[in-house]
Amino acid sequence: MIPSVNNTGSQTFGLLKYLYETGKYEDHTDPHLVASFDGMVPDPGRGPNATLKDLQQLLDQPVMALPKHARPAKHVWHTSVRATADDRILSDEEWGAIARRIVAATGIDPGEGRPGCRWAAVRHADDHIHIVATLVCEDGSRPDDFRSGKRAQAECRLIEKELGLHQVAPGDGTAAQRPTSAERHKAERQGRERTAREELRETVRRAVTGARSDEEFFDRLAAAGLLIRKRAAPSGDLLGYKVALPDDLNKDGEPVFYPGARLAPDLSLPRIRERWSGDTQENPAARQGEAPRTGPGSPAAARRGTASAAWQAVLVIEYGDDAVAAAHIASAGEVLDALAKTSAAHTRRELRDAATAFERASRSHVRAVRGHDRALRQAARDLVHSGPALGRGEDGATTAMAIDMLFFLITAAAHWHARKGHAQQAEAANRAAEHLRTAYQAASAEPLSVLYRRGRRLRRPMLQRQTVVLRETLPELAEQILAEPGWYALAATIAEAEAAGHDPATLLSDVAERRELGTADSVSDVLMWRMRRTAHLPADASHLPKTTTAGSRSAPHRSTFRPSAPGRRRSGEETSRKAQ
Repeated sequence: MIPSVNNTGSQTFGLLKYLYETGKYEDHTDPHLVASFDGMVPDPGRGPNATLKDLQQLLDQPVMALPKHARPAKHVWHTSVRATADDRILSDEEWGAIARRIVAATGIDPGEGRPGCRWAAVRHADDHIHIVATLVCEDGSRPDDFRSGKRAQAECRLIEKELGLHQVAPGDGTAAQRPTSAERHKAERQGRERTAREELRETVRRAVTGARSDEEFFDRLAAAGLLIRKRAAPSGDLLGYKVALPDDLNKDGEPVFYPGARLAPDLSLPRIRERWSGDTQENPAARQGEAPRTGPGSPAAARRGTASAAWQAVLVIEYGDDAVAAAHIASAGEVLDALAKTSAAHTRRELRDAATAFERASRSHVRAVRGHDRALRQAARDLVHSGPALGRGEDGATTAMAIDMLFFLITAAAHWHARKGHAQQAEAANRAAEHLRTAYQAASAEPLSVLYRRGRRLRRPMLQRQTVVLRETLPELAEQILAEPGWYALAATIAEAEAAGHDPATLLSDVAERRELGTADSVSDVLMWRMRRTAHLPADASHLPKTTTAGSRSAPHRSTFRPSAPGRRRSGEETSRKAQ
């Protein structure tokens, strides 16, 4: 159950008109009162003679009773209380009881003989109500509604338990500010899918991705078409900024500007500068894993670098210092934004949804220490500067490889948040992982199909040799891998690695030892991508001859299983894996 409090209104009638209006909004059906301050308020939705003006005048009466100079300019308090999608439909009586509890908990109408405000609860949809109150008590005093949003949240947690509803994860104050009801209504009137606040937040977030200076950041904002206002000290030093959409205007026809900190806590200028404060020197690790087959600056090379950086970040999040882990988690959000911005159409929507979901997981009360996350920030920068990928051939295959690695990184972040008790962040990271799962399916279908066909065409003696290598190297997993459809893609990869001069048994053992594979939905997929990345094999094998050169070797390569070193700790991916 989610309350959304907004106490800055000034027009009681305008709000009531919106709540009772039907036809314009799909979810506005049968608007009617479910509760009110005295239980006898005339209902314009059900009473034949009641009007919106009657209800407005009744609610505003304590306000109008004050001298004009003593009336608060913003006297309308408003909250919506919404059930989650998997909750049962509540009755009017239950919603009425919920409304009374919310106004009592928030100090709007505390009861027990204490003065309260006038209020009314309107239901115009199955899943939520709106509570409208005027912020002057019957005795002319102001209500004690300090932190009413927090108090409404706490009361909703109790209501959920008592009514057996879905229990929403409690917040910790690090979430981005939600759009107000006025902003949502404005977006609906203008035919926008999202509010201006939400559009600006995503645009600013993407502008930050991989940026290294104020100048670069503001150039990106301008290139995205935003209006920018900068705030400077008398000395000329830049202190902050505001942004606006050119077509989002107020009643006076002026653009509506939002400070960065009002978009999200980590989008204030000082917090943004923390990101590039650690980018004082290039991190060579960001370049590791790039194959010589793809030129520097190409989308495929950037995706290979992303896969390598993500792999290293998994280990940091699992075993590193909390502050350093928090920095890597924040930078993972930049990588998701960059990948969504530059990927092909068939994966872009899911990657964008993954980045949007993960935004909530990128912040917590664990303050990030920047600098050690340079490899991830460099990966995000490379993705942005390499430009859009075509989604075919090597671009498509390396996209699948990068998503595969990022899935584990995001899942590791979810586990880290869960261990810290960050319920909302863990839930957000898990949602992002689900979007990555779907994006992986789309990105990997074509390259896996190519590798599968290549593996099926391997000569029988060679396929038998790869089977022997697998059984000797990974005896506990061999039968499971051989039964998976992805085995043929892995067999083709083993053959390519051998032809390139690698010891396939050693390579296979190395990539298998790096994480627990028992919970993987497709162990062969995991091993195949990691082998191709580690051995610098092309992610897309469609250009190779139908039969690998390794097939011409007469003597089969024999190897013995090389177990993990005693006491060696495994990678932090050990409890996660995507479905194909």
